[in-house]
Amino acid sequence: MSQKILNSLQRIIAKYIGSPERTNLDSVSIDSRSLQNGPQTVFFALVGVHSDAHLYIKDLIANGVQNFVVTHIPDDCKEKANFYVVENTLTALQQFASNYRSLFEFPIIGLTGSNGKTIVKEWLNFLLSPDYNVIRSPKSYNSQIGVPLSVIAINEKHNLGIFEAGISTRSEMDKLEQIIKPTIGILTNIGTAHDEGFASTEEKIIEKLKLFEHAEVLIYHKNKSIDALINPEINSFSWSFNDKSASVFVSKKSVLDKTVLNIEFGKNHFEIKIPFQDEASVENAISCLMVLLYFEYDAATIQNRMELLYPVEMRLKVKNGINNCSIIDDSYSSDFQSLKIALDFLESQKQYKKKTVILSDIFQSGLATEALYAKVSELIISNKIDRVIGIGETISVFENEFDNCVTFKNTAAFVADFENMDFGNETILIKGARSFQFEEIVYLLEEKTHETVLEINLNAISYNLNFFKSKLKPKVKIMVMVKAFGYGNGGLEIAKLLEYHKVDYLGVAFADEGISLKNGGIQVPIMVLNPENTSFSAIIQHQLEPEIYCLKGLYAFLKIAKQKNLEYFPIHIKLDTGMHRLGFEENTIDELIAALKGNTTIQIKSILSHMATSDDLEHMDFAHAQIALFEKLSSKLMSELQINPLRHILNTSGISNFPDSQYDMVRLGIGLYGVSNDAEEQKQLENVGSLKSVISQIRAIGPGESVGYGRRFVAEKPTKIATIPIGYADGISRGWGNGLGFVMIKGTKAYIVGSICMDMLMVDVTGIECKEGDSILIFGENPTVSFIAEKLNTIPYEILTSVSQRVKRVFYR
Repeated sequence: MSQKILNSLQRIIAKYIGSPERTNLDSVSIDSRSLQNGPQTVFFALVGVHSDAHLYIKDLIANGVQNFVVTHIPDDCKEKANFYVVENTLTALQQFASNYRSLFEFPIIGLTGSNGKTIVKEWLNFLLSPDYNVIRSPKSYNSQIGVPLSVIAINEKHNLGIFEAGISTRSEMDKLEQIIKPTIGILTNIGTAHDEGFASTEEKIIEKLKLFEHAEVLIYHKNKSIDALINPEINSFSWSFNDKSASVFVSKKSVLDKTVLNIEFGKNHFEIKIPFQDEASVENAISCLMVLLYFEYDAATIQNRMELLYPVEMRLKVKNGINNCSIIDDSYSSDFQSLKIALDFLESQKQYKKKTVILSDIFQSGLATEALYAKVSELIISNKIDRVIGIGETISVFENEFDNCVTFKNTAAFVADFENMDFGNETILIKGARSFQFEEIVYLLEEKTHETVLEINLNAISYNLNFFKSKLKPKVKIMVMVKAFGYGNGGLEIAKLLEYHKVDYLGVAFADEGISLKNGGIQVPIMVLNPENTSFSAIIQHQLEPEIYCLKGLYAFLKIAKQKNLEYFPIHIKLDTGMHRLGFEENTIDELIAALKGNTTIQIKSILSHMATSDDLEHMDFAHAQIALFEKLSSKLMSELQINPLRHILNTSGISNFPDSQYDMVRLGIGLYGVSNDAEEQKQLENVGSLKSVISQIRAIGPGESVGYGRRFVAEKPTKIATIPIGYADGISRGWGNGLGFVMIKGTKAYIVGSICMDMLMVDVTGIECKEGDSILIFGENPTVSFIAEKLNTIPYEILTSVSQRVKRVFYR
């Protein structure tokens, strides 16, 4: 593989600057934060709208990386490593992947469509893996970056590939086709996803069909709109429920909780059962069936395997565990590529210093068993895992490859010994192939809470952070506010992610919030914005940095600092420029200067103020007056004290509305969580939190019957009522009841009837197909927190921060 990487690298259009090229290269990276980077890594320094990986090359060299693909060599890195200088590093990555793909000749299945790509890929892997050594896209790696990274994972032992291709606008698929070069194409369902990137649905289909220009066959659901756009030279293999001219004709019927498909394929007629009834799953299953037919599997094999299809979990989830543990649930797959991704995720989300991995046998690596587990051992070592629990016949043989490792032959043996296992104050990655049923382990380790959860999309947080970073001038630092339990989303987990993204500061309101983050292992500097004098000793003990906003507080802190013989302890000076909440006013500046001049117990790390109207353009004059006063007072402090601290006045709205006043740092708050008061900007942010629950009970009531306390709702006709286990103790405003608010059930609004109770609310589900146990959405994409806030005449902050901490947070990527 190392020679193939070097050969592919040498074929990109680049100027090589360095020592003679090395042959022992075995991995490609684009993530400077990964602990897996090392001497055998080729690092592509990608440059995006939001980031530039060239900034981290110096650190990577210090960590042993010696080979880089760059657009330029940073001045402080010249002659310290080997560089392939290119015009565009993303284009170079795609060229490299295309070169690498051309070195292998075996069937490649390429999938595209609006929906179902990942499901079909995972099911095909399940259906075909008994007979093939499959390489497939990990997770949903189907983008302009994800596809090359997926293809680069091919090795000599693989004999079948399954890769997704996702596009969001024109002129993207040509590049992906050159990388994947599929021999077999599958077009999944065409829906509304990414419609905004195309002039019409027809244009979107034409663009997606470009993936199959050189394929031997195209598998698709036959319909006239697609038929009209397919290149007639492509061999098509179609299916239909109603068009007998299709290659395969399918009829279906529901039996209990399954769907029976009757298949007519030439002279072959047979039935198969699949364990799903929803339309999307049936279509996805038929796409898989078509591949089995194309590969000429016999009816009996198809029947046996299709009946074993299962729901696919596509997300890495972070959950609270027993004994103060954090659980990362990736319990449905175990292959080498996804293990690398999961370990990177573990590093970004580790809440505790101790890291444990529970790992099943690894399948479909394409490597000899000894070589595979040697590589797995290297991964575990590079990611500094403290303990490994191996489960499976094969991993048990290689127990000695791992330090501090215990193994079990199967999951049942682990469960039987669970009471003797010591779990506590650690982050645990649970990574297992589906056949090992690791959901049993997740259940044992997961903290038991009720079925209402706030799901936090960590990808969305990363996206929103980068969105606002892209608005900053070069060298402007960023502080991110994680006060109020991360605006209700979960402080420590989000702080871990922000630390992984190398933000400069975290901001909390009170000392106990900062102490909690420090105890959780956070190393990023933390500013306490509203410290009480009584908390100063604790702030010093835990190396937090207090905001000082009045003379009384300053004198109190200086007294304690002197008693503790501190030198240059970091503090932050808050100026009041018109908010009139906290801060030194102009008439106190001289006394402030006198108290600080020559004082060596403290060091002023920053001077800040807070804008009152940064989100309201009608008050521009007031905002500019605040900025002018801040400039005047901060400049006076810096001149008189002969200091050069960071200065910052802008919050989320200020970042967008006052770009010329970014100073040295900005403070990002509600924007990180996907909320903006600007309608156009809101469209560019991603939703972070989705509050979900389930239907506990459904009942029918007649005319004249009432629901809830005080009989606030009385039915006028036969009505179906569903009870949801969430109420005002969980953070749902009572004002959202009585027909004003609603929840979403299967994409349909179900209005809240009667008064919201402490632990429950009731909704009208008349005419909605639903059953007890079905999931419901309280807020997220629809309704948004901004929509609810507007209806309740409040602000999104209140909706988010009201979600009780008794509601379980589930973090996923």
